[in-house]
Amino acid sequence: MFRNLLIAITAALVTTQAMSAEPADDAQISRAITDIAAGADRGDWERVRNVFANTVETDYTSLWGGKSVSQSADELVKTWSGFLPGFDITHHMVTNHTVKSVVGNKAWAEADFIATHRIDQDFWTLGGRYSYELVKSDGRWLVSALTMTSLWETGDRGLVGRAADRMTKAKKITKQAHPTRNKDKSKRKRAF
Repeated sequence: MFRNLLIAITAALVTTQAMSAEPADDAQISRAITDIAAGADRGDWERVRNVFANTVETDYTSLWGGKSVSQSADELVKTWSGFLPGFDITHHMVTNHTVKSVVGNKAWAEADFIATHRIDQDFWTLGGRYSYELVKSDGRWLVSALTMTSLWETGDRGLVGRAADRMTKAKKITKQAHPTRNKDKSKRKRAF
């Protein structure tokens, strides 16, 4: 009898430890989720980068098809910063943060989102859910994977391409306006 009671108590403690996060962990995980969305909307790419692990797996297959992508966080942020500023405004509202479980230095969380993108008077708004995998490194929770599940959308999805085109044109104009600065950069790269 005592043995069965001890086994039941041990199982309950192990399950509780695996499924619940400390309040400080909850807060830090929620902050990481917020920093991705708020940082992207504000063009604060350092803020975005600082909450990602060095390698990140992203899965947008529910929206775009294809396969999930594993890449460096630097490449991911470079991609996002290469087209998101092409919108006049973006607003990623991420709510209902829920830490699903924490096991050692790994955590799983979810959040709901509505993402609005605007160019001129045209909008594209998307709603759904993000699932996150995080790892704890040097006392900080970092996002190592995110999966976006699209549940609905309205407006013009083609705005993503227009935003990317706007950024390509802006880069060309910058290069034309500052040819000396661009040459100096290439010389500095070769010198090292």
